[in-house]
Formats: sequence, C-alpha cells, structure tokens
Amino acid sequence: MEAATRGDVDLDRVSAGTRSKKLLLRALAGERTERPPIWLMRQAGRYLPEYHRVREAAGGMVGLCNSPEHAVEVTLQPIRRFPLDAAILFADLPQIAAALGQSLEYLVGDGPVLTPPIRSASDITEFLSASGLHEELAPIYETVRQLTRALPEEVALIGYAGAPWTVATYMVEGRGGGSSEHAVVKQWALSDPASFQPLIDLLTAAIIEFLDRQIQAGAEAIQLFESWAGILPDPFFQRWCVKPVAAIVAALKAKHPGVPIIAFPRGAGLAYDGFVQATGVDCVGLDSTVPLEWAAQKVQGELGRCVQGNLDPQLLVAGGPALEVETRRILHTLGSGPFVFNLGHGIVKTTPPEHVAALAQQVRSWAAPLAY
Repeated sequence: MEAATRGDVDLDRVSAGTRSKKLLLRALAGERTERPPIWLMRQAGRYLPEYHRVREAAGGMVGLCNSPEHAVEVTLQPIRRFPLDAAILFADLPQIAAALGQSLEYLVGDGPVLTPPIRSASDITEFLSASGLHEELAPIYETVRQLTRALPEEVALIGYAGAPWTVATYMVEGRGGGSSEHAVVKQWALSDPASFQPLIDLLTAAIIEFLDRQIQAGAEAIQLFESWAGILPDPFFQRWCVKPVAAIVAALKAKHPGVPIIAFPRGAGLAYDGFVQATGVDCVGLDSTVPLEWAAQKVQGELGRCVQGNLDPQLLVAGGPALEVETRRILHTLGSGPFVFNLGHGIVKTTPPEHVAALAQQVRSWAAPLAY
C-alpha cells in the first residue's frame, strides 16, 4: 500500500485513535486535526514557583517522585495554568535504574547521581536485579491511577520512560545531565559490545514491564525519551537505540495495540526517518535542529506518521516577536498534520510562565488549512 500523502488520513492508523475524542490521541493515531494539540516536555517543573513549594514539602526530588500525592500535584500544576491538551506523568528517568538496584540521590548543582556506577559485566550481575522492580516503582503506578481521576476529561495522560541507551548512560556514568562527554559508557559500548549487551537487554525488559504497568494504571499514550541518541556512530545507533526501542514498541503493541507510542531520539539527524520505520512508533519527537520541510516531506508525507516538536526552548524563554514568528513558521510547515506541537527539548528553568501561556494560546487559536 502506498504511503499516505501529506494531509491525507491513513484510515488503518486512525481507527484506534478515533475511539477517543481527545485531541492528542487523534493526532497520534494519524488524524489531521482541526488544530494541533499542544503539550510541552518538562511542562511541570522548575520554571513554576508552585513546583518549588511542593518539592520542598516533599523533602527533595526523590521524595517528590516517590510520593503520589506530591507527584500528582506537580503534574496538575501546568494543566491548571495553561490550556494544554496533555499531561505527562511527573517522574524522573533514573528511577528505573534505582528500581534495578542502584542508589539514587540528587546533589545541588549536580543533578541525579547513581551509585555504584555500572562499569562491567560483573557489575551487572553483582548490583542489578529486576526482582523488586514493581515494588520499587509502585508509587509511580499509583500516581498514574490518581491522575486518571484528577485530570480534566479532555486532557490526555502520557506515561513515559527513558529508552534503554539513555538510561544506560546514567547508570554507567553515574549521573545525568549533558556536561559529560559520555566517554565511559561509549568506551564500554563501542569497544566491548558483547559485555555491554546484557545491560541493554535488562533495561529493555524492565522498561517494557514498567510501561505496561503504566498503561494498565491508565496512561493513554507513552513517550520514550532517547535523549542521547545523537552521540553514537551509526552502527551502534542501530544496535543500542533502534533495536531496543523497536523491541519495546513491539511488546507494548502486542498487549496494548490502541495505545500510541511517541519516541524522541534527540540528535538523530539524518537517521530520524529510518528510526521511525524501523521502530514502528506512532509519532516521533523532533529536536530543534531538524529541518521542518524535511520532516513534513519525509515523515508526515512519505511515511504518513505524526511528528511532534520542535520549538527551541530558548525561544520560549525569549518570548515576544521571536517566539510568535517561529511558532507561526512551525504551525504553517507541520500543521497540516498529523502533528503535535511541542518543544525540541524540555522547558528550561528560566522560562517565564507568561510565555508558556502566550504560546499555548497562539497554538490553540491556529486552524489547520482546509484540505481539498
């Protein structure tokens, strides 16, 4: 069957999504919606003053993520403030690493720190186990259950996890963030892939179970964050990013065929379209460097898939005419759909909340051109 042309609706891909009237789910199912749905990566977080109050009350980041009461509250905060079409579960990528056996703490100015770092095949067998996975992650499942009752009925709930390669970078380097060159994890993965493979296999199996439980608890869509896709040479990108994500998608689709999956392979560059084809994701998140015309032609047009993105977060900080002009350009280039408006990475902490309000209003007031 020929790929859907841009602006056409692939009826096979829409069938699951049309069972729901939620705008996000319709777009993810491949529908050309009357306007693009909007949500923002890290929409709950440090740029909101009310978030800081809840985090302090929870005793810090670990307490916040492991307290359903507090995690529900910070997930709802941006929904109360802004007319967004989806909420994303508030949790943190390294939590699954902690559930597998590492200790997780957050240091001021240093972000998440995982100990002991996993640096060898013997470390995998000595320190890691999936035996207590669901017990450790139970607070997250309860957060999802509570959110299904607390969210407005028109707002979709997105569950999520880090993809195996990205979580592995945390586990091996012992910390998150972007300051590292990831030399330790790359040396292991590139020079001795056979001994690195069990870590990816363990994470792939654990992430499938983690996301399956989120869906059972009420998550209506899933996002996989592959934040460090762009640091690997192509053959290793295929092995450590593409194949594990494809395995996760296949396993979840077998159990939950109507639940759409978004993947965000940040920095994948020219590999974006191949990633979409090989993994079978319903929607791909575009980072801020992806040319819009290319995404419209290759991913929306030739592949008939939904795209998500890709406003530079610094434009959201800047606000004003610069934000308005770039938002309009993205809408006009990708808005014929299927399309979800989002950022090219997460909101930064210096973002004025009023700029988020202005962005949401601009996107919501935009109407897709009529198809002829």
